Amino acid sequence: MNHTDGNTMTCGLIGNPVRHTLSPLIHNSIAEMKGVNLVYVPFEVPKGGVKNAVRGANALGIKGLNVTVPYKSDVIDHLVEIDPLAEGIGAVNTLVRTEGGFKGYNTDMSGLYHAMQDEGIVLDGECVVILGAGGVARPVAYLCATKGADRVYVLNRTYEKAEAVAKEVNNALDESLGEKIIPMPLDDYKELLDREKRFFVVQCTSVGLFPDVNSAVIEDEKFYKHVYAAIDVVYKPLETKFMKLVKNAGGKVFSGLKMLLYQGIDAFELWFENEGIKISKEEADIIYKSLMMEVLGATNVILEGFMGSGKSTVSELISDKLELELIDTDEAIEEAEGRKISEIFEQDGEEAFRDMETGLMEMVISEHMRETVISLGGGLPVREKNRELLKRAGKVVYLRTSPETVYDRLKGDDTRPLLKSENPLARIKELQDERGKIYEEAADIIVDTDGKSPEEVANEIIAAIGFAD
Repeated sequence: MNHTDGNTMTCGLIGNPVRHTLSPLIHNSIAEMKGVNLVYVPFEVPKGGVKNAVRGANALGIKGLNVTVPYKSDVIDHLVEIDPLAEGIGAVNTLVRTEGGFKGYNTDMSGLYHAMQDEGIVLDGECVVILGAGGVARPVAYLCATKGADRVYVLNRTYEKAEAVAKEVNNALDESLGEKIIPMPLDDYKELLDREKRFFVVQCTSVGLFPDVNSAVIEDEKFYKHVYAAIDVVYKPLETKFMKLVKNAGGKVFSGLKMLLYQGIDAFELWFENEGIKISKEEADIIYKSLMMEVLGATNVILEGFMGSGKSTVSELISDKLELELIDTDEAIEEAEGRKISEIFEQDGEEAFRDMETGLMEMVISEHMRETVISLGGGLPVREKNRELLKRAGKVVYLRTSPETVYDRLKGDDTRPLLKSENPLARIKELQDERGKIYEEAADIIVDTDGKSPEEVANEIIAAIGFAD
């Protein structure tokens, strides 16, 4: 990350709660990419503290702020100016320093529109269906109507809430646009199918949010046959049941994580508009991959398994496919020690080598290493402390391989110190009996490798983690 000094600028996020925000990952990554001397930090503001937070940020020279729940409307009274889009939406999520204070913008909606454009979604003359009438529905309806959608339906279980959203947005729209927002009870969705042949859907409810991952607000497959594209504002899990239903029916889907990414990018570009900073599609894609890994709990992809399970080959394939760095713990220790593993065993003993493995994993944690494929030595997970470290380091994948397959792959290899036995197959079975349960305990994902090529195993791991198309 960027080095901080007396010239370091500060941006941040105000809201409550903010401890689990992904925004620092977005903005600090952009700052590093662009060589901007800036740090981005979250500020948890207590109830009733918005006024003081904005005044304090101005007094301290904070360059810009994001605003999250529950303060997106409350903050408006403490701004010196507000952008027309944010004013029409009635919510602000980005503050840009200007003379005398802060100007408010809404990059939630520009970020959503940016994400739509990135996915090739065109709203002109189209029909949009919004599922839900909560806090997100109103700005989404306003955005879609002002960006050319011909009809915007708001479906909600409580019709009165959908009706209130429609009334508010229709009143906020320019009279020339007419009343584009149409409220409808959620249970009447079949009537919508009679009216409209195809539509773009924005899923704005909390249905499908972890841990309720097996639900969708509408589960009727007939509905999804009319959906040509959709976004779910939920991004945990990365692929909700709603998205799976759209995909299974042939529609195009994208996650709310892309909306989160672009609202952050749009905010950063507003803060540095005078410097002309723009984030390219290629740079955005790099940050999006980081966000995906964070959401998937796969900040690093870690491969464990018995010797001969294919860890080295498969890890190289995953590294290439996902464009991640690669570390082989055995090779890293050999390079650091200037000796082969067999020499370390002979000269210092196995316990000393295991200490080296633990030290390496502690370094991975302390250095906040991320976006790396780590291929583990076969015995590394045996230590309980190492298993604890692995859980903190990323997504652990166990390559499970039968003793016979291991023996077939390794027979004749005299560089393996633990296989120097009169009966190598029996020794393999003995060690696997000892380690199998341990590997399973450490693993988030188990992949059986017998009868599969390294390419097949790599693809299975990528799909299991959540990176498959």
